[in-house]
Amino acid sequence: MNQNTAFQTKRKTNSDLAQTEKIIAAVDIGTTKIVAIVGKVFNTGKVQVLGMGKVESHGVKRGVVLNIDEAAGAIQDAVEQAEKQSGIEFKDVYVGIAGQHIKSLKNRHSRYINSEDNEIKQHDIDELLKDMQNIALDNGDEIIHVIPQSYTVDKETGVKQPVGMSGKRLEANFHIVVAETASAKNILKSVERAGLSVKQMMLEPIASSMAVLSEDEKEIGVAMVDIGGGTTDIAIYYDGILRHTAVIPFGGYVITRDIKEACGILQRQAEKLKINFGTALGEATSDAVVSVKSVAGRDPKKITLKFLSKIIQARMEEIIQRVNFEIENSGFADKLGAGISLTGGGALLKHLRQLMGYLTGLDTNISYPNYLAETGNKEVNSPMYSTAIGLLLGGYMHELENEANAILNGNNKEIEEDEDFEDGNYSEEEPIKKVFSGVKKFFSGMFEDRSSEM
Repeated sequence: MNQNTAFQTKRKTNSDLAQTEKIIAAVDIGTTKIVAIVGKVFNTGKVQVLGMGKVESHGVKRGVVLNIDEAAGAIQDAVEQAEKQSGIEFKDVYVGIAGQHIKSLKNRHSRYINSEDNEIKQHDIDELLKDMQNIALDNGDEIIHVIPQSYTVDKETGVKQPVGMSGKRLEANFHIVVAETASAKNILKSVERAGLSVKQMMLEPIASSMAVLSEDEKEIGVAMVDIGGGTTDIAIYYDGILRHTAVIPFGGYVITRDIKEACGILQRQAEKLKINFGTALGEATSDAVVSVKSVAGRDPKKITLKFLSKIIQARMEEIIQRVNFEIENSGFADKLGAGISLTGGGALLKHLRQLMGYLTGLDTNISYPNYLAETGNKEVNSPMYSTAIGLLLGGYMHELENEANAILNGNNKEIEEDEDFEDGNYSEEEPIKKVFSGVKKFFSGMFEDRSSEM
């Protein structure tokens, strides 16, 4: 390869950093289902789902992998479905993590700015983040996310973006998500045993939020509640900043189990009853009777819809009480102008929106993935796939950030001489500008469809 070719190849790579689309793959490991998904993510904020595989989950309970081989087998089956549907083979995936072992912490840290002009640079932010990665944790815990919330420059508080400001002391508040190391490793092993490589683990409520929440909702204040099979995930935003996360170890599966035990029927029958006839409000139910086939030739079970709804409502009220506790505990209960955004498969339960609104006193809305392209798999346009779509969006952002960091770390300096680019005609800042231009366009595209009209 001659010098001209080498330089042009390198330059093309830098110029392409803010490319309009990327192929991203993800795996959502749930208690009731495992979803493998591959899609094309555009910097307009849209996702075109090219292939999706969904199988019954095995080896997972309440978001935690208990049997690595069973979970790996289910992941492999889901991936094969997604690859067959899309015609794309993939190995690198983004994976969601949840479970009752997830904890969130608040921390505050500062550093002095030692440059001659006291200008705050991205390097100073990065150093604060690195320091947070080294905070003391309980034995067996590890950090999944470190999320800056707000900065203070000298005495100026509430700063969202301090880069470029002048000051002698930079201080920041952080939201830190912590998981049990063993649980995280079991997820990692399951995915790797299925023949895949994990590019990043992402907290599931953060992923779901990316798929269903608008910038306006995050600014005015919103509690995203994702009711899955094994867990109920919560993410609370205010002033555009993630303020609180929590994982409640109850979801739709425990409701199915309650129906099974109270009615003396099989689990698959209980699940069908919940989906076809279930409601979260007993008052909205008739006295009709449903006949359920019994086992070994016994007489069918006669179950009234009133009785069924009482079972469901009792458990849902318990889950909502836990949600309400987390909202109150966040300190932002009185700042949720957009109320509650309900998503996840459990959000499809009839009259749940009304019960949630009544018990919390907050406006409640059922939220679907908002950023699907007009073309692609339409089956994913359901609250039950919010986490999977969010993982694709989060993966896109992660790759843009990696590309920007690669440039900032000097990977773009291998520039050979070329007659078309004389001194003064090429700037090493241009690739970085292209990256952040792509990020800006991505976010503006994500939120333009749901912007409020004044």
